[in-house]
Amino acid sequence: MLEEIKRDTQARMGKSVEALRHELAHLRTGRASTALVEGIRVNYYGSDVPINQVATVAVSDARSLTITPYEKQMVGPVEKAIMASDLGVTPTTAGTVIRLNLPPLTEERRKELARHVSHSGENAKVAVRNIRRDAMQHVKELLKDKRITEDEERRGMDEIQKLTDRFIKEVDTVVQAKEQELLAL
Repeated sequence: MLEEIKRDTQARMGKSVEALRHELAHLRTGRASTALVEGIRVNYYGSDVPINQVATVAVSDARSLTITPYEKQMVGPVEKAIMASDLGVTPTTAGTVIRLNLPPLTEERRKELARHVSHSGENAKVAVRNIRRDAMQHVKELLKDKRITEDEERRGMDEIQKLTDRFIKEVDTVVQAKEQELLAL
């Protein structure tokens, strides 16, 4: 019973950290990354689809991305989707290839992004703590129903707390790495 709660808690906390990593991958750090355009959706014959389903996205150098639509008539809609996104970059089109040149980040923008990273990290920590609270509540209910002993309850609570500490530390590591990446010149 306790092992099942522990496994579930660990899986849910792992998903919270993974969600943080995924969210931070979309942040622009001054270097080109295909993750920057992952969230952009393009109107493809009446339905919105992710950009990587209608075009090839590649990093051509440290500061630019190239987007090559699979169909020639998709150049316009892809370009329009990039303009409508909050990327803040104007696409340059040469035939069927769309190029995104990423300007270097200003110091002010870097600090603003670092604050956003810290905020996202705090949200992930809150999510981990909420998962801990749910797990501990579940353990207390087992004790109340007399399905486990007090010693087992205490051991379960300690294991859940150790899991929480481990995942909070992992969140801190992810946030710190992203902040260093942002603030590096």
